[in-house]
Amino acid sequence: MQKLQTVNAETLLYEPLEKPSFVVDSLIPTGLSLFCGSQKIGKSWLMLKLCLCVSQGIPLWDMPTMEGDVLYLCLEDTFCRIQDRLFRLTDEASGRLHFAVASCKLSDGLKSIIFCALNEKHIHTRQIVNNVFFIVSFYFEFDVAKLRSFHLHVNRKKYI
Repeated sequence: MQKLQTVNAETLLYEPLEKPSFVVDSLIPTGLSLFCGSQKIGKSWLMLKLCLCVSQGIPLWDMPTMEGDVLYLCLEDTFCRIQDRLFRLTDEASGRLHFAVASCKLSDGLKSIIFCALNEKHIHTRQIVNNVFFIVSFYFEFDVAKLRSFHLHVNRKKYI
């Protein structure tokens, strides 16, 4: 059994602590975030808008974003559909937003493929978006341990 680790108020009050960083100020912290909801309520549109804002460093709903490269794994879409949505959302887009419409399972090397692609293109990623939780769960094969492992690996690499 693990021992409960505590800290007293006096120590905590005077301990210099690192503030969390956010991709969208006070809304979406760096690291792994899951955005889930019923189908056809606009999750994909919102994620695309979020990706556009972060890649351009423009506010999302008047909240500042941390500008950076974004990898959007829209694995249930086509480039044609993404292009149509981009035309509906913006007149200009950033070269810092990258899309992929096909990939393999995590168990078949998805993690390595993502990090190789980021390194090859010298992408300094602030955000990786994997559209649709079904796809996330499919690629992670409903294995929370693998999802946590991927999250820890991403945080160690400081890509997000």
